[in-house]
Amino acid sequence: MGDLSGGSGGRDRYVGFLRAWAIVLVVFGHWLITGLVRDPNGVITAPELLATAPWTQWLTLGFQIMPLFFLAGGHAAGGSWARARNEGRTATGWVGQRALRLLLPAGVYSGLVLVAVAICSAVGVDPGILALVGWAMAMQFWFLPVYLLLSAATPVLHAAHRRWGLRVPVVMGVVALGADALVVTLHTPFVGLLNYVLVWGVAYQLGFCWRDMLLTERSALPACMAAGGAVAFAALVAFGPFPVSLILVTGQSPSNTNPPSAAMLAWAVGQVGQVGLALLLAPVLRRLLAREQLWGLVRPLGGASMTLYLWHMMPVLIVAAAFYLTGLAPEPAYGSGSWWALRVPWLAVLGVVLVGVVAGLRPLERGLAVVYERTRPGDLPLELPRRPWALWGGMAASVCALIWFAGHGFAYGGRFPVLPALGLAVGVGLVMGTGRSVADRGVRLTSA
Repeated sequence: MGDLSGGSGGRDRYVGFLRAWAIVLVVFGHWLITGLVRDPNGVITAPELLATAPWTQWLTLGFQIMPLFFLAGGHAAGGSWARARNEGRTATGWVGQRALRLLLPAGVYSGLVLVAVAICSAVGVDPGILALVGWAMAMQFWFLPVYLLLSAATPVLHAAHRRWGLRVPVVMGVVALGADALVVTLHTPFVGLLNYVLVWGVAYQLGFCWRDMLLTERSALPACMAAGGAVAFAALVAFGPFPVSLILVTGQSPSNTNPPSAAMLAWAVGQVGQVGLALLLAPVLRRLLAREQLWGLVRPLGGASMTLYLWHMMPVLIVAAAFYLTGLAPEPAYGSGSWWALRVPWLAVLGVVLVGVVAGLRPLERGLAVVYERTRPGDLPLELPRRPWALWGGMAASVCALIWFAGHGFAYGGRFPVLPALGLAVGVGLVMGTGRSVADRGVRLTSA
């Protein structure tokens, strides 16, 4: 249950390497820019590094790696759906299985955090602290509703890919540029929401193209994508209205991530182009990844990607309680040279704590794997979900709840979020309820 891209992508070791590399950079980047300050009254705050030290926004160029997530996800989903379609499996069942692989761990994670929020609220924890912690634990959630929507659209997107190939991401990119122009110039409301699917969808769609060798059959294409994306990004930042930061900075408008902008699209295309360039060196890379010692380091990271993605801010809370609330942590001036020097032990301690957190979650992961096998929707014609409307309704409710958590955190205003919590619980429950038990599947297939 830890594989963020659904498992099928792990058959290609280079895809597995990209997934592992991406998750390491996401975790490392979030930890690096998270700084804690304890005031004389003992209250812990987390000043926004990208806003207080604007030069650090350049660091986001190295840590904005999400295009690789969507590229690897598209590669994996394209292969998985192609095999399912060839085997006569149904789109509804396939989409339900992919959704449940994400919703089960996300639902359990959210449930545990929400229980903690309810307890803290009941015992009178300061609402400001509760809101800050709730935001930190949900800051990564924006990815999940976007990925769920793209997964749900995969059968349609892949059909378009089979017919039009590279023209599909080109058209998506053009529409995204038009939407962004309306947002930046006319401030048209809600139009920008389209770009969450369009911009990240370009990388996802290019994953289909990558799998079918459309990115590498023309040797000049990856170089053109990498160079064109870099030049376009530089021009949009230097001469356009867009900031250099590829991570949301409070008060910055327009933003490159909220919604994804033309600059983010250029960066994504350039990053995918860099992957294409690396694919031209595939013989060397694959020989390296064929070494079991090296692959033994990469594979566990890819396999635990969902767990790492969801839980990587938990060590920050543990370290904050152990060292900052107690006053044991040294606190040089925020952003000073000494503060940056202490980033090294900060990252090392968080890494050790994360290893312990992941190890402690293994029984939960095994339990989720069992629940998934017992409740996943069937994907053969004889196993069609009992209530297809419940599957799609459950996904819609889950997406809405996850969007709310991504934008507001788990304790917005220091209060327990009743409606979003209920929406996620109902949504996950409906998706689970569309599956049949393993025994029921066996009876139906045997009788057929």
